[in-house]
Order: sequence, then C-alpha cells, then structure tokens
Amino acid sequence: MNRFMDQQRRMFLKGVGVSIALPALEVLRPATASAADGQPGNPIRSAFIYVPNGAQQDAWFPSGGGKAFELSSTMKPLESVRDHIQVVTGLDHQHAEAGPDGAGDHARANATFLTGMRARKTSSSNIRVGQSIDQLIAEHVGHQTKFSSLELTCDAIRKSGRCDSGYSCAYQYNVSWRTPVTPMTPEPNPRNVFERLFGDQDPQGDRQQQIRREEQRSILDFVLEDAKLLRKSLGNADHRKVDEYMSGIRDIEKRIERMENFPTGKLMDFDATDRAVPDGVPRDYAEHIDVMFELLALAFQTDTTRIATLMMAHDGSNRSFPELGIQEGHHNLTHRQEEEYARERVARIDVFYMTRFAKFLERLQEMQDVDGGTLLDNSMIVYGSGIADANRHTHDNLPLILAGRGGGSLQSGRVVDAGSQPMSNLFLSIADRMGVKALERFGDSTERFTNI
Repeated sequence: MNRFMDQQRRMFLKGVGVSIALPALEVLRPATASAADGQPGNPIRSAFIYVPNGAQQDAWFPSGGGKAFELSSTMKPLESVRDHIQVVTGLDHQHAEAGPDGAGDHARANATFLTGMRARKTSSSNIRVGQSIDQLIAEHVGHQTKFSSLELTCDAIRKSGRCDSGYSCAYQYNVSWRTPVTPMTPEPNPRNVFERLFGDQDPQGDRQQQIRREEQRSILDFVLEDAKLLRKSLGNADHRKVDEYMSGIRDIEKRIERMENFPTGKLMDFDATDRAVPDGVPRDYAEHIDVMFELLALAFQTDTTRIATLMMAHDGSNRSFPELGIQEGHHNLTHRQEEEYARERVARIDVFYMTRFAKFLERLQEMQDVDGGTLLDNSMIVYGSGIADANRHTHDNLPLILAGRGGGSLQSGRVVDAGSQPMSNLFLSIADRMGVKALERFGDSTERFTNI
C-alpha cells in the first residue's frame, strides 16, 4: 500500500506525466487531518462563488424566517438541498458604495466582495484593494494540500486596461487577491484545470500531456497498472468508491473533449462588444459553468485543495442568454426595472445561475467523505454578489447563501437575519472554522458573525 501514499498519507495513482489523487478512503481514515483543528477527522473545504449583477429583489428573498421559511422563486432549484443551506440577509459592503469615488459600482462590487476593502480608483498599474479572505485562509492551511487554492472563472481574463468608470479591469475580473496589489488570475479553460489537477507537475509533464492528447488517450490509460494493484488492497466500500471516482474522471474528460471539438463563438462583454471565446472554452455557457463546478468538486473530493473561488461572470456582465430566449444583455435589463418584461427576464437569469449552483451542491452531497458523511456536510460554500439591487447600485442586504454544514459547526436549513453588519464579519467566522483562529480583524469587520 505504501507505494500509493505520499508523506501526508494521501493516496495517488501515478503514470508517465500523470498523478491522480484519490478520494478519502476508509483505509486512510485514522490519518486524515482536519483543517479546522489539526486533529484526526475530516478536512473542511471553503468555496466562494460569485454571481453577477445582484439579484432581482422581489424574486430573491424567501418568505418566513428561521427554519420556517419557503424558498423564493429564484431559490426553487435548491429544494433538494434546502436543509444544507442558510440564506443570510442583512450583510453589507460599505466600501463598495460610491463614497468620494463616484461611478464604478460594478468594479467595486467585484473588488470588495472577498476583501471588504475599498479599491483605489485607478485604471493604471497602481491598483490596490486588500487581501481576499480565500487567500488569507490559504496562507494558513494551504500547505496541507497539493494546491493552496484554486481560482476559476467562466468569464474572460483581463489583467489591465480601463473598465468601469475609471477602474482598472483587474478589479472587475478578479475576486481573489493574494496581496492588496496582486490579484490571483483565475483559469477559464476546463482543459487547463483538468491537466493541473491530474497531470504530473514534473518538467516533462507538459510534453507528456501533449503526447497523450495527440494520441487521443485517456489520462486513466496511464495509471492502469497502479489501479489494478490498488484494487487488490481495498475493501468493498473503498473499491466501489474508487471505481465511481475513476468513472467520474473519465466522464469529465470526455465532456472536455467534446467541448474542444466545437468551434469557438462569441461572448458579450461588459461594454457590449463581441469578444472571441478562447480555444478550449465551451460555447455553451451552462456547460462551461457545470464542468467547472464538477472540476471543483473533484478537487475537494481528492483534497487537492480546500479553498477555491469561482466567478461565474464579472459584475456588470452584459451577456445575453439566447438559450433562455433572452437576447438582451443582463446588465442592460437590470436598468429597465420599470418594465415587467425586463424584471421577469432578470429573474430568469438569476434562476439560471441558481440552477448551476444547486447542481454543484447536489454533487457534493453525493460524494461520501471518510466519516460517512458527505463533502457538503464538511464544506462551507458562499454564493453571492457584491451588489444587491443592480438597478440602483446598492451594496447593503446583499444576496448571499451559505451552504454546507462546516463539519457540524453551521446551523443549516434556515434563514438568518444579520441585521446590518459588514459581510467581513461572516468571513471572519468562516476563517475561524478553517483554522485561522488568531485573526482579530478582516477587511472592515467589526466583530465575528457568530449566528451561523
């Protein structure tokens, strides 16, 4: 069995240019470390999911409070995981407000979302905002996994230039910041994410990946010998888990191959200009989001990382949704709130994003963790936006869902009202549960938000 383990007793299957981390197995249960307290148990995972342009206010909020609530029309896709979510109201981002800086609410929404800090208004290279909560957590617990964090996007990448009312595009196309002046550039290409997760990181790895793809061979072909030896050492439960996992890898590999065979198309950017979709990025937006969520789930399942961000689109996104019968741009529709036609379409777009999120949560709920619970039980997934009412550009009472049970530390299945306090207070409490216990403040926090 030792040939399959590294020094932290993670289990891998290895081949030429391939290193496939396996999910937590019963055989490894005594040595599985908890991210929260360093004691035997289960690692806690955190992901931060950004959805653009706030939410259609009259369709977002559930009715009722506490555990006696009814899902709103926007949240109906979450019905199957209702008991695993908290809808948190009353969280604000004051530093996303205009203040002395004037216009630029969409850029500030992205920049402030995970930092709780005000972005310096500049379109030059002297950008500055603050370290994001995911990167702060990664500094403390990221050393325990292959990747300290994972940054994903289903949008374009823009590292410079002028975007929203004099703000650098770096603010609007990033939510993760390693330092106050250094954004973590997210990856939009599913193939690149797949190879990063499962490719061997040695100097010959890139060449081996190229050969494998040219020969149209599955990544699993390169670990068959190790897989056969491993199966002889496993009990029935672990054997079944490994088989399901390997099938999942092959399924997503085939999905990526299919997407790469489609011609590239166009996407609508914030300024309503057409931009070519990069090679390897699927034209079908729902498919793009779904495959990125699946890759994220696999990364959590294998403990390849415990911290991730996924930006479904930047705030101010003017993407149209022809698959929903919506030809108008999302951003433009949010500013036509006097029209029932526009309100109905914005609400449908919100449901589109919520459906993608719900599928991700259902996937985590399907994945068994080593304690017999699920990955969703041992996760904290934040879903929200840095803008509330996109028509009025408000940043108080932001739309936010906290999913998962945080290893039993969260009170799920309810609506909780925070009153009116910085979202940074919530992030401070999430950091506690991820093992960052010495943190006194984060962003514009005033105290810990303990009622979660």
